[in-house]
Amino acid sequence: MNFKPGDAVELIDENLSGWVEDVSGSSLTIQTSDGFILQVESDEVIILENASLKVTEAELRQALKEKQPSKRKQVIAKRREKTIPAIEIDLHIEKLTRRVDRLDKYDILNLQIDTARHQLEKAIKNRNQRLVFIHGVGEGVLKQELRTLFSRYNQVAYEDADSTKYGFDAATAVHIYQKPIP
Repeated sequence: MNFKPGDAVELIDENLSGWVEDVSGSSLTIQTSDGFILQVESDEVIILENASLKVTEAELRQALKEKQPSKRKQVIAKRREKTIPAIEIDLHIEKLTRRVDRLDKYDILNLQIDTARHQLEKAIKNRNQRLVFIHGVGEGVLKQELRTLFSRYNQVAYEDADSTKYGFDAATAVHIYQKPIP
């Protein structure tokens, strides 16, 4: 038999079919319907007469193009929490009032706590998610009072703020969640 590339063939001894890729003498290179390449002798295969495996190169490219999944651009969702900067509230007394010399330590602490409470409630009302209260290092009294204040709110979580930006133990980061934390 005369074989030529593109002929549909079937192996006689096995249940495999495919088409002729290359002819060299009595040896044939066929590609099976599963996509495997086989070297067989021409007397081991028969031509399938009614199979229409004749496909032009343009049709083959079009079919491959349709079969390949379209390459969609992957959209990388950025976490909103990371992109919106935290609101910084400086609780140093010099930033809150001009009359520092007229206040004693108790009044200073009350002014700082009242300012923190007001800013926190304002942030909850405005649905802000991140705050940073800058309280300085000091003796730690203001920091402890702030943490007591924050623990009274169910939807608030707090932690030490970034020490590289605000200094070691000098600020507290607050995360406000829309749903209360269980």
